Amino acid sequence: MSADRRELAHRLGYAGLMPFLLGCALIWLIGDRDLDQHTFVSLAMSAYAGLTIAFLGGIHWGLSFAGGLPARQPLVWGVCAMLLGWLGVVMPPYAGLALHGGVLVACYLVDRRVYPQLGAADWLTLRFRLTAVAALSCFLAAAGS
Repeated sequence: MSADRRELAHRLGYAGLMPFLLGCALIWLIGDRDLDQHTFVSLAMSAYAGLTIAFLGGIHWGLSFAGGLPARQPLVWGVCAMLLGWLGVVMPPYAGLALHGGVLVACYLVDRRVYPQLGAADWLTLRFRLTAVAALSCFLAAAGS
């Protein structure tokens, strides 16, 4: 991958943390003062976390197909991640956001094991950084919900 595309991927990855950070901050800033706003922000953050988890699962499908790998595990994990992301969205925010934080960590742990096999080991440092911030934001937001 060219240096320009790698830099763009890093910038977009870090930009993708903004909804996590903003959502977490707003949940704590709004608190119990405005239940409607608190509910909206909690749901928005949960939906974004669920979408992020589905995206992470989809990466396994893409890498599996691009590499022509016959293994079923990347495909199965991709669907499991998506279903767990959805489950967190339909749960109450305090539980769903905690689930999302845990699933984000699980996604990273799976990726740490699987990415080298799929030719994507170079992305693990970025994945760790993004996961740490996103998961921590979800855990803190759950505590504030």
